[in-house]
Order: sequence, then C-alpha cells, then structure tokens
Amino acid sequence: MKLPELALPLLEAPRLGLASFRRRLLFRGVFLLLALATLALAVVLLQDEKERSWRNYQQDFGKKQADLMARLRHPAGLLALLNPQAQGDAAPLRPLVLPYPALDFDDPSKAMQAVELAGCPVRWPDDSTLCAAIGNNAYAGGFIYLVGSFRAGDLVAREPGALELEAVHRARIRLEMRGELQAWVAPFERLSLRGEPLVRGRLTGYAASGEPGLAADAKPLRDFRGWLWQSATCSTGGEPPDCLRRVFFSIRLPVEAFREALPASAHPAWPPSDLDRIRVHVQMLAPGNGPPLLDSNAPGAVAPPTLTDLGRALQPGEVLTITRQDIPRQPAIVLKGRDEAAGRGSPLILRLIDRLPVAARPGPLQARETITTPVGSYEVRLNGDPRGSDRGLGVIATRMSWYVAAMLGAIVLAWLLIEVGLIRRIVVLSKRAAAVSHNVQQDATGGARIGQLDVSDLRGSDELGILAGGLSDLLQRVKGDVQREQLRAQRERDTLQAVGHELLSPLQSLMVLHPDAADPAHRYVQRMQQAVRVLYGQASPTEALAAAQLELAPLDLERFLRHVADNAHFAGIDHVRYPAAGAPCMVRADEFSLEDVVTHILRNADRHRRPGTPITLSLDVGDGQATMAIDNEGEAIPAALLERIFDYGVSDADPAEGAQRRGQGLFVARTYMAKMGGTVRAVNRPGSVRFELALPLAG
Repeated sequence: MKLPELALPLLEAPRLGLASFRRRLLFRGVFLLLALATLALAVVLLQDEKERSWRNYQQDFGKKQADLMARLRHPAGLLALLNPQAQGDAAPLRPLVLPYPALDFDDPSKAMQAVELAGCPVRWPDDSTLCAAIGNNAYAGGFIYLVGSFRAGDLVAREPGALELEAVHRARIRLEMRGELQAWVAPFERLSLRGEPLVRGRLTGYAASGEPGLAADAKPLRDFRGWLWQSATCSTGGEPPDCLRRVFFSIRLPVEAFREALPASAHPAWPPSDLDRIRVHVQMLAPGNGPPLLDSNAPGAVAPPTLTDLGRALQPGEVLTITRQDIPRQPAIVLKGRDEAAGRGSPLILRLIDRLPVAARPGPLQARETITTPVGSYEVRLNGDPRGSDRGLGVIATRMSWYVAAMLGAIVLAWLLIEVGLIRRIVVLSKRAAAVSHNVQQDATGGARIGQLDVSDLRGSDELGILAGGLSDLLQRVKGDVQREQLRAQRERDTLQAVGHELLSPLQSLMVLHPDAADPAHRYVQRMQQAVRVLYGQASPTEALAAAQLELAPLDLERFLRHVADNAHFAGIDHVRYPAAGAPCMVRADEFSLEDVVTHILRNADRHRRPGTPITLSLDVGDGQATMAIDNEGEAIPAALLERIFDYGVSDADPAEGAQRRGQGLFVARTYMAKMGGTVRAVNRPGSVRFELALPLAG
C-alpha cells in the first residue's frame, strides 16, 4: 500500500566542528605547500644566481680594469683623453688633438693609417670620412690637418694658368676662429701621367674671394699644402672610368693665430683652450654646380668615439673617474655605467633580489692607474659595485617569473578542478549526513526530520556518486518508516480522544455528587476534568502541555498561598508553613494550573528536605511583580542541573534504588508559568534550596 505524503518538519543543520574540516584542510594544505615550494624553489635559484653573479663579478673586475686601461692607452683612447670637451656632435666640424706630435700628410697611407688608428674620422652614410685635428706638440707648427676620403668618378684637374674653377674638382674650406673667418679654395692639379692607374695630384690653396674663378694676379698660398689620391680599383660595380673610386686627401691648413702664440711665450699653452670653439667647414666639389662630393655639414654624420662612449663598457654601479694630475683645478671626468635594464625589470623582483643574502659580501672594489700622454698625465680610478649585476639578473628573473606564475596557475587550476568536482560534493554530503545525525539525536521529533534530507542530486557513476545513491535509497526507506510512525501516532491520538471522552462522563457524575465548592473533593474533581480536557486528543505530555489553553483571571496570591499551606497535607505533604502577609496581592493567573505548579515543586521539596524540617512558603512584591518562594532544608542542587532540572525527562532518580520518576513535574511547572507570563528558577542557599516563582502584578 502506498503511504500518503505527510508534512515533515524542517531539517536543522548543525555547526560542524574543526575535526570535520580536517581532511579538507589537509587537502588544501598540500596544494598550498606545493605552491609555496614552487615559490621557494624560484627564490633559492634566484639567490644562487645572485651569489654566482657576485662571485663572477669579483673575478672579472681585474680583467675589466685591464681592458679599460688598454683602451685608454690605445690611440683612440688617448684621442678621447686629449679631447674631453668633445660632445660627440659631428656638425659643425671641430678639430681634435691627435695623440701624435704631427702628421706626415705627404704620405697618404701613413696619414690615413694614423687617423684611422686614432679613431678621428667623422663618417657619413655615403662612406665619406673626414678628420680635422691638430698635433699635440705646439713646436711642430700651428696647423690644422684635414684627412679623409670620398668617392668620385674620374678626377678633372686644373690646367696650368686656368682661372676658371667650376670645371674642375676642387676643395672649399672655411675656418671660423676667435671671431675671424678664413676661407680657401684649392683646385686639383694632376701630377700623375696619363694612363697611370693611380691618379694623384695636389690641392693648391688660394685665398677665396667669393668669385667663381681666380683673379689674374692670384698667387697660391705657400703654407697651404694638400694632396689627393684616387684608387685604381672601383668601390662599386663596373669598370673605370665609369665607376666610382675611392679618393683620399690630406690637407694642412696654416693657422696664423697658432703661430703667433709660439714666440709670445717660452711655454705656450697647448692645446689651445678655445679649440672646441673653432669651426671648420670642408666641401669637396665636382665640376659644375652639382651637390658636393663631401660636405662636413651634411646630416647623418657619426662622430668619433668620446669618453662618454667609453662609459658604455661600464656596468651599472661602476664609476670611472679621470683626473688631470698636472692641472689640479681642472674638474675630474666622471663616467658612470648606464643601467640598460632600467624599466625592464619588475620593481618587486628587484627589491627581492636586493634583500637576498649572499655568502660573502665583498668590500668596495677599486683600481687606480696613471696614464701618461704627450699633453699630460691622467689618474684613472675604477670603482666597482657587484650590486649593479643585480639589475641584469632582475630582467632575467622578471622574464622567468612568467613561467613561475604559469606553474602556480596550473596548481591553482588543479586545486579548483578537484575542489569543485570532488571536495564540494563531499562537503555537501558531509553536511547533509551530519544534519541527519544531529536531528536524530536532538529530540524525539528528530527522527521525522531526516525525511527532509535529499542527496539524489549527488548520484553518479563514480565512487562518490555510488555512495550518495546508496545513502539516498536508505533515506527513502527511513522516510517510509517515519511516515508509518506518524500514522501510528495518529491512531494513538484517536484512541486517546475516545478514552478521554469516556472519562469525562464519570467525572461529570462525581461533580454532581460533590456540588459544594467548599468541598475539597469538588476542587479535585474540577482539576481532573481540566487534566482530561488538556490531554484530550494529544499524543504526548510535551505536545499536550504545549497545546494547553489556560484561562487567566485575577487571583489573590495571599489567599492562594494560605489555601495551599492549609490543604497540602491532603496531597501527602506535611509541615508546609506560610506566614501570612495580610495584604492582598493580585495577579492574573489560572488558579488550577498555578496549583499544579506549586504542588509539583512541593513534592520535589518534600523528597529532598531533611526529615522533620518544614517547607516554608513566602511572598514578596516589588518591581511590578510578585515572587513566591518555596524553601526546604536539604542538599544543594548540582550547579550543572540548576537549569536542566526544568527540562523534560531530567530527573535525579537513582535507578539502583528502583525509582520510577519520569522528570515531568518541574517541566510542567516551567511550562505553565511561561503560559501565565511568569518565570520559575531554582537557587541554592546555605543549607537549603529555594524555588522562586514570579508573576506580573495585575494592572
């Protein structure tokens, strides 16, 4: 037979303790430790790399010092030392101090080799070069040397006596110095024979007049010397004379201001202090009015190396200081290693690297050396700092941090998959199973509450799904048992209703036999009728008391307590005393229910009082309420039971003595007092126990 669906009470879920989270904490702790281990491994590797880089830096510091000193002693390094004012700007062209006393400008190979070795030439995108320089010895003559090369086709030379210059190859030179302007024009005059592979000749210098040609009385300048050579091989594809060939030139410009300074002083200042303010403009012109073959003011030029370029060899944290020893007041040149990795490393990772310890922290690394040049001696100091290598390590660590982040992401993803796919289902199943256990153990109605538990949504083909399915089938069986138990309880209530109906008839007959209200039997028959009405149709004392309806009416507690003390012996309770207060005390209460409350407490006091001692009733009025006190001399109630003795089923009966008390009397007392708006409590006093019943005064 199919059972009807019955309404079940809501299922209560208990608060689970820490022990129920132990497996989940273990599982999550494993993933947390795995993530921490990944981070720790990355930090340990980073620390190892830092220590290794510091150790390598200390070992390589001596090599770096030797390399820097060798570069400074090289002609290119000496050129940078002798020209500290050079800023790396190629235009306008400014002469530099060479590491040689003078140039052999009459020999093209020697002149070009010397300036190339010193790194003096300025280079243009079309592969043209030009070096403007002076010697480092004032007594070699006050000249400016112009050595360079460009590419051109067949050179057109000036014929002897020709005054027109636009039809020949020529050089145009301008010199700005100390507020004066000097200009020269130097046409090419061929010296090699026709048919000779190597074209060579000289550049004869004339003072430029601004006219396209030479004046009839123009005479060449004696101290202006220039040579020009053209290679026999093509620098581009093709064959001579159609191809472009490399042209080398070497020019010596006479500078009167330099010469005039020589006899004026026995020790003339050299190089000139205003060398960086001298401007030279050189143009190599082809026949006609076409663009120059070489123009020193053309854009895109690459300047010679300077001391600033030497600083590129320094690592972050390294400082190179160059001091002129023979001129104490001259400020020192300080070069610092540029941090190429600045902005490319994570600030957090750089801060972490700085905090990582190393086994041996080296002291300040310093190297000092003196370099002697023809102009003067220089003291060079190199200060090193191994922390500069941390910046490069920070860039690498920043890139590697993405791999560490990917590993951590994989760990988190694996945790989420297991957490959502397995742990969450276990948590749900655990909470629902705990709810079953809690509600079964909580009270008599807990067994019915498990019918609210449903785990069918956790069914599946895996292990957890099979377990949930088995639990679901078991709960369905329990739910059927609960429904059958409710049907049985319903039948019992029907039986109680029938029994109650049968009991009311003889009680009514007894009431007829005792019609006098002053008759004690009349009062007890009324109480029996009240009890039958309360229990009529109820299945248990708890439900009966909860459903009982009390009729509250004005009641004089003074008269009530006096009546209780006078008639207590009829209930088998002797020696009950009440010192009458005299004044009436009105409250709203159900007299029969209040009498049941006092009777239950008097019986409890009678069981626990010392033999021969009285039970004392008292009445106190204050704070808008009346308090009835019942005192008996006897042992104190254990502190753990002071509140629990009012719960249903709690009793101090000793099973060994055969006691059969059910722990119902004090529960009835508290329930009735609560329905009348009052309270009841037990208090231990020295040598006695007091029960206090408080009711609000009638308004």
